Amino acid sequence: MAETEALIDELGTRDGIKPVLIGSSLGGFYATWLAERHGLRAAMLNPATRPERDLAKYVGEQPLWHGGGTIRVEPHHLDELRALAVPAVTQPERYYLLAATGDELLDYREMLGHFPGAVTRIIEGGDHGISDFAQYMDEVLVFCGVPADLLAAHPFHAA
Repeated sequence: MAETEALIDELGTRDGIKPVLIGSSLGGFYATWLAERHGLRAAMLNPATRPERDLAKYVGEQPLWHGGGTIRVEPHHLDELRALAVPAVTQPERYYLLAATGDELLDYREMLGHFPGAVTRIIEGGDHGISDFAQYMDEVLVFCGVPADLLAAHPFHAA
């Protein structure tokens, strides 16, 4: 978090524009803390809202799913997550929430409860990884401040 905060400070405000955060799953949890601490906008994609609770069952040695090896989850990691918890967002208009009802890991209703008043898009069905994210990407980027006409003119734009 210290490295990310240093990057946020380094980026600062340029031409009146602050950095915008985008976080998925645990990254959404971290983005919430950073957004609150630095007054930033944030797009949340199936964000974790209570990772200290959800990850408690993984205390101990766990396999790394990409690249092999293992990682050890210890109780102090849960304490670190608890210390970063944001009980309630202070300015919901700074948040965009993309939540899938079919998320197999996290309950979208907890996301809705954690971000009341946020700009919200509910995906009926879907999955935790938002495998059809391309369908929502323009909406996320417009929330982040990318002009819609610029997106439409991009050669890689999916119509």
